[in-house]
Amino acid sequence: MALLKGLKVTQIALVVDDIDTYLAAYARVFGIETPSHIVTDGQDKTGASYRGNMTEARAKLGFIHLPNITIELIEPIGEPSVWKDHLDQHGPSVHHIAFGVADKAAVAEDLGMDVVQHGAFTGGSYAYLDAFGTMGVDIELLQMDS
Repeated sequence: MALLKGLKVTQIALVVDDIDTYLAAYARVFGIETPSHIVTDGQDKTGASYRGNMTEARAKLGFIHLPNITIELIEPIGEPSVWKDHLDQHGPSVHHIAFGVADKAAVAEDLGMDVVQHGAFTGGSYAYLDAFGTMGVDIELLQMDS
């Protein structure tokens, strides 16, 4: 079954414990100006849910835009969240691979993987699928608004 075949990988994301330090390190490696980070909106705007319950989870996000992919750095600042759990269990490390999809609910159902966290952001929504146990990394489905 090739359910993700042909879908574009949009991001590789790492969870980190100090976003500004990691952004500076990545910028040095890629020879770019150090990007600033943003802070995600609160639950009132994102409607974030973690393991079936609403959550106040927030994060600092930083992006390294490369010609072929974006590296996303995530520092959790609210909990509970998939990001905080990953950081506590694995330390700073790769958290997920993100795919752009037209219908995240349908893809999640087709894959048969549990959605552990989902929410919205300006311009779209996301869902994290619990794939770490089988793939060594979680999957994020990004659905952009039309």
